[in-house]
Amino acid sequence: MKGIRAAIFVEGVSDQQALDALARRRGRDLEAEGVSIVPMGGAHGIRRFLDEYGPLGMGLRLAGVCDAGEELEVRRALDLAGMGTEGSRSGMERLGFFVCDPDLEAELIRAHGADSVVQVLADEGDLSSFRTLQKQPPWIGRSPDEQLRRFMGSGARRKIRYGRLLVDALDLDRVPRPLDGVLKHV
Repeated sequence: MKGIRAAIFVEGVSDQQALDALARRRGRDLEAEGVSIVPMGGAHGIRRFLDEYGPLGMGLRLAGVCDAGEELEVRRALDLAGMGTEGSRSGMERLGFFVCDPDLEAELIRAHGADSVVQVLADEGDLSSFRTLQKQPPWIGRSPDEQLRRFMGSGARRKIRYGRLLVDALDLDRVPRPLDGVLKHV
């Protein structure tokens, strides 16, 4: 990890792909800047990553993005690592750790609007698969945002693929706050 000055911790590869796409669209070359986006395979291993990359390890500038369901786990790990969050989301953000509510996919769907996301699905040839999901009994009557979020989360690599595609199609004035926040921090 020679030449690395900062690390952004993300839960998985879909988050990594989305942040990498956003950095590129913002005109940033994270590799050249010495910034590494590190997928942790879930937020529960964050303490190990904080120890390895943080003040007691490599001494890198740290940042991260997590889902709302993992906020307390991340906050606890930051506190145990001696970084302190003041017990709040705003305390986490001051440290460069941002929360997607409830997750990255929902943030991107809200930023686009459901109709725009459906157009991305159509452009990618996935509209008929999405329409099939909408006809399934558990999803009939649910909001388009809920249906789209479920669709993004189903399928082996769909979440990874659409994280990047939705960022690529996003109006840069509508980027979700957690994504812009974490990139601005490093």
